Amino acid sequence: MTAGSLVGRVALVSGGARGLGAAYVRALHAAGASVVVGDVRDDEGAALAAELSGGPVGSHGSHGSHGSHGALGTVRFVHLDVTDEGDWAAAVDAAVALGGLHALVNNAGIANAGRIERYGRDQWDAVIAVNLTGTYLGVRAAVGAMRAGGGGSIVNVSSVEGMRGDAALHGYVASKFGVRGLTKSLAVELGRDGIRVNSVHPGFVQTPMTAGLDESRQRIPLGRVAVPADVVGAVMFLVGDASAYVTGTELVVDGGMIAGVPHA
Repeated sequence: MTAGSLVGRVALVSGGARGLGAAYVRALHAAGASVVVGDVRDDEGAALAAELSGGPVGSHGSHGSHGSHGALGTVRFVHLDVTDEGDWAAAVDAAVALGGLHALVNNAGIANAGRIERYGRDQWDAVIAVNLTGTYLGVRAAVGAMRAGGGGSIVNVSSVEGMRGDAALHGYVASKFGVRGLTKSLAVELGRDGIRVNSVHPGFVQTPMTAGLDESRQRIPLGRVAVPADVVGAVMFLVGDASAYVTGTELVVDGGMIAGVPHA
């Protein structure tokens, strides 16, 4: 196995059909891993699996799976609503069928906003359910398979908003701080099983989630907003052997956003 190679390993990526998730899927596959792409976006997820596997998209049911063998590894799509325990169980089973589960990237997330007096309980519940409860359910579903395989790496995708406050993003900030804290407790508990747990904290990244936001308002010391490729390296580091002694930490990839406000 060459340095950086993930040949023979299997990764599961939630929210993997587009944006950052799709970038992680592509990088994992390019490194030789088999990848289970989990998402509620069935058409986009199946298309990505077909593209990487070099085959036709074909048809699939709303809770079905699609995939084929590519030169570097198998890429399979499964419908995954991260708030649904049954979907998580099916996604883990799909990974095990490919040879085990060595890496979990908890990437699925949503955002909403509102001043606190107008920020409804439904908004709060929705973002907590996906971002925080979805992460918890993913880890709970994955640990058995990881233990059976002798260990693994869990990467929980948080945000710079898991490191600081931001007006009107109350549910999002709370959920991302929660992901950061959950990562700590999991790292302490699962270390003895050879399972490492870390969090990644991207800054402003050009993805479908941020498409409607004004990039010019972002004050970033490096002078530009990120693209998905800027964050991929952090996840690949934490999944791979180069981070074999790294657990319970956060890796911030924000162009310096939380280091300080740059001078005009």
